[in-house]
Amino acid sequence: MDIIFIQGLKTQAIIGIYDWEREKRQPLIFDIDMRLPIGDAAKSDAIKDTVDYKQVSDEIIQLVEVSRFELLESLAEAICEHILTQHRAVTSVRLKVNKPQAVSETDTVGLIIERHQNANA
Repeated sequence: MDIIFIQGLKTQAIIGIYDWEREKRQPLIFDIDMRLPIGDAAKSDAIKDTVDYKQVSDEIIQLVEVSRFELLESLAEAICEHILTQHRAVTSVRLKVNKPQAVSETDTVGLIIERHQNANA
């Protein structure tokens, strides 16, 4: 299976369980791998036959900026669900979320999840 990826997508969100996290936006960085067959797009050379990574990036930024989740787990699940339902050609998504300001003694913390189209059917 082929992969279209978005690496280092930066946005900010109100996210966290502590009072200070609920008051100030924090940076989040996303790496996204979307698995899908690209054969039709390679033959047609038409964006309609693939997934537009700019569109997906814009959608994720919008989703994240309006969200108010407490846990990264909930946000990551919502992002994967969005991609799999709005971009039906995508058969699976691997999403890495970095929250660089969450623990001052680290470069970053976060999580990685993978979801598949058939899991949402």
